[in-house]
Amino acid sequence: MSDFLKNVIKDVGNEYASLVIDGVEAGDVDSFIDTGSYVFNALLSGSLYGGLPSNKITALAGESATGKTYFLMGIVKNFLDTDPDAGVVFFESESALTKQLIIERGIDPKRMVIMPVTTVQEFRHQSLKVLDSYLMQNEADRKPLFLCLDSLGMLSTTKEVEDTAEGKETRDMTRAQVLKAAFRVLTLKLGRAKVPMVVTNHTYDVVGSMFPQKEMGGGSGLKYAASTIIYLSKKKEKEGTEVIGNIIHCKTHKSRLTVENKMVDVRLTYDKGLDRHYGLLDIAEKYELLKKVSTRYELPDGTKQFGKTIMNDPETYFTEELMEKIEKCAGKEFTYGQS
Repeated sequence: MSDFLKNVIKDVGNEYASLVIDGVEAGDVDSFIDTGSYVFNALLSGSLYGGLPSNKITALAGESATGKTYFLMGIVKNFLDTDPDAGVVFFESESALTKQLIIERGIDPKRMVIMPVTTVQEFRHQSLKVLDSYLMQNEADRKPLFLCLDSLGMLSTTKEVEDTAEGKETRDMTRAQVLKAAFRVLTLKLGRAKVPMVVTNHTYDVVGSMFPQKEMGGGSGLKYAASTIIYLSKKKEKEGTEVIGNIIHCKTHKSRLTVENKMVDVRLTYDKGLDRHYGLLDIAEKYELLKKVSTRYELPDGTKQFGKTIMNDPETYFTEELMEKIEKCAGKEFTYGQS
């Protein structure tokens, strides 16, 4: 039977088809991209040492000024820092990025390409060309690649651009269908190339809802295509009166890999980027790995220490033994079927 099925694949000519035993090329997740934050990795993959699915679309959605671009820059920096041969192609529709901004974030400008895009059609055409070019390389020669789109909400369509040029103010009712078609093809290509993509998008308040509710713009295309959708909100972090960064609330609105509606806080500072250890104390306290005694934490050796002291020197306090225990608890917290 397996010979017959292999002949079926050959006869049909579907380049994405494969026997399940060989792996579902566009579906299986065999590796993850470390985001630079243990707790955000766990939210996305169920493991402190996981992160972004290496062949899927992940969406970061939030209201204006929630720090989506800055947060994405932190993930990009960690991706490039992890592998000196890695590269990033950044599709940009907001005209918000500058060379100085990228360098100030500690990102290697020689390994990052900025591709301005105005319309969905431009983004689709150029992103598929990048992936086709990547797939033409010998698999052994392919270096790690990461695609970003910032942001989906600012992309127009060819029809909208033409109507604006002609002075028309009618809305393009085909935009949702164009987006859906774009992501349908992209999802398969990313899976085959084993390249991750992060897309930022805007959210809005649902009118008429009984309870306050957020919805992501752009129609259903990205909602269906994204493996994970994270809703972001933030609060400023201060040292005295000086704002030094943001605490970003990250909530899984959709996930095919972890439990939905879970939320973690991630710390993003202006000088250091994503704080790798921030949020681990919350898991350790919840699962009683560290006991909160008044304003301090009781450590495994019986000594007590303030949370701020622990976070200022995490390598000392988050020992290998403690990290192993937190990893098991992260599995219970963020994935199905673990107890």
